[in-house]
Amino acid sequence: MTESSYSIRLAHWPQDREALALVRQKVFVEEQQVPVELEWDGLDSRCLHIVAENADGNPIGTGRLLPDGHIGRMAVLREWRGRGVGTTLLQRLMKEGRKRNFSTLVLAAQLQAIPFYEKAGFHAEGEIFDDAGIPHRNMVWRKC
Repeated sequence: MTESSYSIRLAHWPQDREALALVRQKVFVEEQQVPVELEWDGLDSRCLHIVAENADGNPIGTGRLLPDGHIGRMAVLREWRGRGVGTTLLQRLMKEGRKRNFSTLVLAAQLQAIPFYEKAGFHAEGEIFDDAGIPHRNMVWRKC
């Protein structure tokens, strides 16, 4: 899938580890002050990863799909936000989830991101909870 100034592709851990880590380090650890030990949870080697790259092949966004149908670690570099990168990443992760026959996809959304996920068909469920000092709410997408 290619947009005018970026492309999305499946990433392979550990070959793409450095590129994926770069985006997550900038967004979660530096920008959002998530403690490093919480960001690197040891699950990456078991996940399907996708990466968004600019026209020069530099990473600008990422996300992962866990083996149980959870979407996580969605991150887009600040200068690329508002340009459709996050939407394209989420659509690709959802497509990969459907290909794996998940009838339900789940994610933990930061509160300000709830409208973004609602546009993709996710619905908030449960109470607000703290994750790494940031308020979140679980969201669920169910296959119709």
